[in-house]
Amino acid sequence: MLSFSTVADVLRATAGTDMAPATSAVIVAAGSSTRMGKGVSKQLLKLAGVPVLARTLRAFQQSGYIDEIVVVSRPEDMREISELLTKYGITKPVRLVAGGATRADSVKRGFAAISKKAKYVAIHDGARCLITPAMIKKVLRAAYLHRAATAACTVTDTVKIATKRGFIERTEDRERVWLAQTPQVFHTNLYRAALANVKDNTLTDDNQLIEAIGYPVKLVDCGAENLKITRPEDLPRAEAILAARRAKK
Repeated sequence: MLSFSTVADVLRATAGTDMAPATSAVIVAAGSSTRMGKGVSKQLLKLAGVPVLARTLRAFQQSGYIDEIVVVSRPEDMREISELLTKYGITKPVRLVAGGATRADSVKRGFAAISKKAKYVAIHDGARCLITPAMIKKVLRAAYLHRAATAACTVTDTVKIATKRGFIERTEDRERVWLAQTPQVFHTNLYRAALANVKDNTLTDDNQLIEAIGYPVKLVDCGAENLKITRPEDLPRAEAILAARRAKK
């Protein structure tokens, strides 16, 4: 039998934003950007004239399901990020938090800063700036139903698992292979329990925390456009996607 709180979440997932549970976004933007090779934070690089992080923040600003935003960044970037908030019309409550030594540490700091009223937390990479309010809505509504959901996309190439020496070990069934993206959305009590039970600071995404305690995470297909700006070649790819979106309007 479903608990009262689970039934309530299901009802909210099928209703409008007025019924949605309080949801906080944690935007992780504290990475060193070593693979970008430009000596500056990739979140502050401009994509078609707008900083990467500003594009990310605008999507969460425009989402009717997000009540507040916590940005986790390098201390040296905080002043510039504060200026972005005003310049690009981010009017929702925002907290800036200094990041930690690892991504996992940074997310913990961001999660600790969300409102005590938040029932769900949406954890998102600041450099995944092509996220849209529609994608955010899709993942959040799945999380309200299942208590844990993640943006992801399917693969079209044949997937090989390699040996440590770089030879093919086996071929995976690509129908079951997904690439994890963000946002990754969890009920706050579930995420808090996972943090208390899993002490591995090397995890590369937050789904792994939930997986480690045996709770299923719902995969939500957000397509290949929801890419993360990581290397220089990602910028022209992202610009092409933006151009294609503008052409459809």
